[in-house]
Amino acid sequence: MIHPQAIIEPGAVIGKNVSIGPWTYIASNVVIGDNCEISSHVVINGPSRIGKGNRIFQFASIGEDCQDIKYDGEPTELIIGDNNTFRESCTVHRGTIQDNSITQIGSNNLFMAYTHVAHDCIVGSHCIFANNASIAGHVHVGDHAIIGGMVGVHQFCHIGAHSFIAGNALILKDVPAYVMASGQPAKPFGLNSEGLKRRGFDKETILTIKRAYKVLYRQGLSVEDALSAINEMPAQSPELQAFCNSIKESNRGIIR
Repeated sequence: MIHPQAIIEPGAVIGKNVSIGPWTYIASNVVIGDNCEISSHVVINGPSRIGKGNRIFQFASIGEDCQDIKYDGEPTELIIGDNNTFRESCTVHRGTIQDNSITQIGSNNLFMAYTHVAHDCIVGSHCIFANNASIAGHVHVGDHAIIGGMVGVHQFCHIGAHSFIAGNALILKDVPAYVMASGQPAKPFGLNSEGLKRRGFDKETILTIKRAYKVLYRQGLSVEDALSAINEMPAQSPELQAFCNSIKESNRGIIR
């Protein structure tokens, strides 16, 4: 149901079975997929493409111009996948031409109240952002990452898949896949073993990743020497390769 007091500009494309509450504003360059639920007092600007089955709660601001002072009104975009939940007062901004002009969010994510996704961020799928978690511009977040409440992530940082960031952490460098991080600035605090178990990683795979973690963080090796030692480990797997790739591809350096 679309409430008669919702403001939907001509040109906006609204899918089937979409619910839109009163005093919500949807701009003309917005596409909303089927079965979305949009509460009252929501602003959706664009160009933005929002997939199916998303839930957007009151006072959220989705697809707005970014806060980068270099932004000068260029036509940038926001792309959101399916089945995400954006709780009260979430803010998600479009990209800038200094990057790829796109902010992109995958599917099945939960963004709790007052979370912020800045310009040019790439967020995977099945992630959880707890209350007041904020990621600055150009941050990449891998699948199944959990970012705790009040966390701040510096621009251009990468948060690896299946990682866990404890509440109030300050992320100034990249967090490798599977790693738990905490502190200001954040430091590694072991492997997210419990999370990996919940997501179906078998015991042998988790043990292999644990051994690699110890090589990287417990033996006093440089990153380069640790990667060489990990590559010589007998038990190789795609999951271990993902751990190594998240380290190799780091531009800011990893937390140590």
